[in-house]
Amino acid sequence: MIYRKVLALAAAFLIALSAIGAASAKATTNNDNEQRSLQSIEPLNLAVLIQDDLISQVGNELGVTRDFIRSLPQGSRVMVGYITTGTLQVRQPFTTDLEKAATSLRIPTASRASSPFNPYVEVIEALRKFDSSWTNANAVLLISDGLDTSRGFDSTTAGHTLDIERAIREANQRRIAVFSFYAPSVGLTSRSHLAASYGQSSLNRLSNETGGRAFFQGTTGFVTFDSYFARLRETLNRQYARAR
Repeated sequence: MIYRKVLALAAAFLIALSAIGAASAKATTNNDNEQRSLQSIEPLNLAVLIQDDLISQVGNELGVTRDFIRSLPQGSRVMVGYITTGTLQVRQPFTTDLEKAATSLRIPTASRASSPFNPYVEVIEALRKFDSSWTNANAVLLISDGLDTSRGFDSTTAGHTLDIERAIREANQRRIAVFSFYAPSVGLTSRSHLAASYGQSSLNRLSNETGGRAFFQGTTGFVTFDSYFARLRETLNRQYARAR
């Protein structure tokens, strides 16, 4: 009887080890696949813009954001900037050193003191940092709550402010597609479903009318950027596929 129990315990232990090994191998394979998934596209000129007053949970997503930057095709140029009160803080000017760009990311301040009130003025500033002589496709990844309260807060301003119009016009003139991730800020969009929906409407319009795409998951809470990046990779692979 004791012998049988020992054999059963040993078998269970081996099965557990096998399961752990399989899970580890799957995770490694998934990570490798993510790293390679953008290598089939043409190099990009990409500006990553992060609104500085987003809620503190956004700081937990720096790892997946760094991994995304590292996964871009060699020859890509990346700029990293933070949209804060009255200015665009460029942490890393455009560089082909993807590791340098990835490590320049910092945790957003998650403070109302850094609220831009209108992220689109700084988006326009970032658009003007693209060099017209570059031949690669141009794109922006905007991580923001999308809310522009600089000229009031009502349904008539959602997606239709002067600066959103200017950002769309500037992006189209420079042939820059704006992709956007919605995340709530520590201000209105973390407390008001209406404010969140206004912000998402603005991001959706900016992205749709510049050849990009907006990503969001409802107006409540915040979980992770994992699904955003998965869908962004799929979109980029379709939109910027390398010529065969």
